[in-house]
Amino acid sequence: MNIPHPRQPGAVTKWRDAPTRIVSAAGATFVYRRLGPATGVPVVMLNHWGAVLDNFDPRIVDGLAETRPVIAINYRGVGASGGEAPLTVLEMAQDTIALIQALGLDQVDLLGFSLGGFVAQDIARLEPDLVRKLILTGTGPAGGKGIEKVGSVSWPLIIKGMLTFRDPKFYLFFTSSATGRRSGSAFLDRLKERKAERDKPVTIAVFLRQLKAIKAWGLQAPQELGSISIPVLVANGDHDIMVPSINSADLARRLPNAELVLYKDAGHGGIFQYHEAFVKKAQAFLGA
Repeated sequence: MNIPHPRQPGAVTKWRDAPTRIVSAAGATFVYRRLGPATGVPVVMLNHWGAVLDNFDPRIVDGLAETRPVIAINYRGVGASGGEAPLTVLEMAQDTIALIQALGLDQVDLLGFSLGGFVAQDIARLEPDLVRKLILTGTGPAGGKGIEKVGSVSWPLIIKGMLTFRDPKFYLFFTSSATGRRSGSAFLDRLKERKAERDKPVTIAVFLRQLKAIKAWGLQAPQELGSISIPVLVANGDHDIMVPSINSADLARRLPNAELVLYKDAGHGGIFQYHEAFVKKAQAFLGA
């Protein structure tokens, strides 16, 4: 598959320099960034609660873009994307399907982190022919254990972040071990590498609307995942307090063609802590 991606011969675009683009779909405008080779099945990246484009880990995006096109998107109403943020995961999935189609893509791989993993599951169920392979990280199934409690688990650590002048992801995504703390600081430093043309910050209204969608996902009835027969890579830390790690094991058990990777002494952001190992694993999985 070829997707338009003009660039100068020999030029290497990094995530920190990738231009922000706009596409109209489903009655709204969506911002996205694209980088990597001009050919190949694109990896569409779907991010977490309260995340804008600048919350994607540059090492993971750049690593995947070494071998294939990568497209990172915002949901409706998030960052510089237009419209009002949806209150359900299903609506986010429908928007993303429309966005992918508006970009002229007939098949993609999906990488969903946390909330993005919920969305990716619904896309794969709704449009099975659209998705070739699926990577689900830091996430869980509908009705999964403890997912409805994401807010009650997160608020104390969000407040702690405010009181200690730290990004709450330092506490939410990483363990309290020395390794976890070092990894958290390094991750947050990477998110600051892009200096120009940064995305608009998420608003409190969007943050709360997405939390309602997450709680609804956690409370809804379990879905039949046996219909997702494509290859799936499930990855997480072994101590995820936001979307408990048991949900990753549950996903891998219920998906017919899934592989599970749990990173030691790692939390919700296990793929960020182990970004080098994760990129190698993801590259091998997508290239197989």
